[in-house]
Amino acid sequence: MNLADIQRIGDETNVAVLWDNRSGTWRVFRKPVHVVSASKDSEVGSCLARIEGRVGRHGLHAAGFLSYEASAAFDPAFRVRPDGDGFPLLWFGLYARVETVSSWPCRSMPSLPDWKPSITEQQYHGSLGAIREHLRVGNTYQVNFTFRLLTNFPHHPWDFFLSVCQARPAAYAAYVCLEDWAICCFSPEQFFVLDGEKIVSSPMKGTRGRGLTSRQDQDLAEELRSSAKDRAENVMITDMVRNDLGRIAVPGSVVVKDLFAVEKHATVWQMVSRVHAQTHEPLSRIFSALFPPASITGAPKAASMEIITELEDSPRRIYTGCIGHISHSPEAGLQAAFNVAIRTVLVDRRRKQAEYGVGGGIVWDSDEEGEYAECRIKAEVLHQRMPEFELLETMLWMPDQGYVLLERHLSRLEASAEYFEFSLDLSAVREALHGLAEKFVREPRMVRLLVDRSGRLKLEDLPPPPMPGKTPRLTLAKIPVNSKDLFLYHKTTHRAVYEQALGASPEVDDVLLFNEHGQVTESTRANVLAKLEGVLYTPPISCGLLAGTLRGHLLDQGQIVERILMPADLGRAEQLYLINSVRGMYRIDLMQAVLTS
Repeated sequence: MNLADIQRIGDETNVAVLWDNRSGTWRVFRKPVHVVSASKDSEVGSCLARIEGRVGRHGLHAAGFLSYEASAAFDPAFRVRPDGDGFPLLWFGLYARVETVSSWPCRSMPSLPDWKPSITEQQYHGSLGAIREHLRVGNTYQVNFTFRLLTNFPHHPWDFFLSVCQARPAAYAAYVCLEDWAICCFSPEQFFVLDGEKIVSSPMKGTRGRGLTSRQDQDLAEELRSSAKDRAENVMITDMVRNDLGRIAVPGSVVVKDLFAVEKHATVWQMVSRVHAQTHEPLSRIFSALFPPASITGAPKAASMEIITELEDSPRRIYTGCIGHISHSPEAGLQAAFNVAIRTVLVDRRRKQAEYGVGGGIVWDSDEEGEYAECRIKAEVLHQRMPEFELLETMLWMPDQGYVLLERHLSRLEASAEYFEFSLDLSAVREALHGLAEKFVREPRMVRLLVDRSGRLKLEDLPPPPMPGKTPRLTLAKIPVNSKDLFLYHKTTHRAVYEQALGASPEVDDVLLFNEHGQVTESTRANVLAKLEGVLYTPPISCGLLAGTLRGHLLDQGQIVERILMPADLGRAEQLYLINSVRGMYRIDLMQAVLTS
């Protein structure tokens, strides 16, 4: 696609844009030759059959969705809440061709106004109490209870979609725009993939938020991996998917693989299992057996859906439905891939309003506060604006030592690459660094190593900055940093917080930062040490600061100790130092430093 066509996507309707996680490209469906939609239960099955026929006979590609309320078309026992607002039960465009795009032009837009829950926290707890009573008397074993977040939406849906997912798309991201509605889906969950006679469904149950540091992140992943409660919920849903697939599978072909796998996503860790089978059934029968997805209803499905309809305050529409595409080739046969439409914003283009569904599976031992907190975690994608950035390491090369603290720099780089899912070849990094060093003469050099998301390396070498000729003048930042800011914990080219702090105080050489609790964190260029009663103290990482390589070395040597520091502690310190691996350790004379709060 050329740039002009890409720009036009945002102005078109009947368009679908789906992320292909396997190829790492976007699949773009534009200008349909035909549109198939259903507004009544009785139309859904025949629409699916018509779509499959047109795809198979005419070589067309279908892309679109089924809403959660389409469930009633497949089984009269599936009760759903009627939707009187005209949202389709099923919508697919039939397209003559598919275009691919590797990346989009950068989009930026302000965050949306606050999203308001459709129910109060008290109402949420009341609904969970009602579910608990159903569980007590044995009506159900698990209920997936949800509610909506609502906001005014003055922005263009396409710009919003790109601004959220352009740096790192969700595994099953999708954008669909109709005349009256637009769907911005950031789903991490696969519903099913059909490849000829092979079908795989991947139920997702079990969530943890991402950590801020690599260590905290891995701890949360391990907590999810070993959680007996999450495993019990996951296996319950996996058994439902096995049973559902068994209705359309070749006898003996249903196999569970990757039970309790833990997957990393932009804002969450998710527990996933995969169920494989073979089938000869048409697409309409596959949907009849599997839809709605087991992970978003409960167990047993029909009884849980009845409770959902009784307790939820609005129809789900696209939320917990599915979005995907269908194609056919003589060699491979019928192919289809659908997500579970969670983490999904539905925009009413007529009223300029939007809704976003959140929820979770409720079982007998569910913690109400924990479940409500998990709903907030699942809404984090709404506030996610991952900028384009590179990983960065700045190192000192000395003639008699080589690269100072090299292994610490590489270890930090590797941890951040793993966290952000950047490609990184450490052997190539070492080779590039040593190749550069062979060109140096016998004088120190400062080397900047940059790595982009694809693993491409860039090296810059400069003379190291001179040590300050006079005592540097410092001031406290004018506003606090947020200790939950991910980029405080990773060394990257995204340095907006540091640049803003320096820009607000041009009269000084550096700025000391503090967090929302009033705790000192670091300067814009270095870690901080304060000497109190003969002991050198430095703030702990949890305050919101970079784990400097020299800082880590001195901690391991026992030369410094972690302790929370307040501005008043700096004022009474015997000495104050700044440290980093390029400049080393240099002192600030508190009598001359500008320390204001």
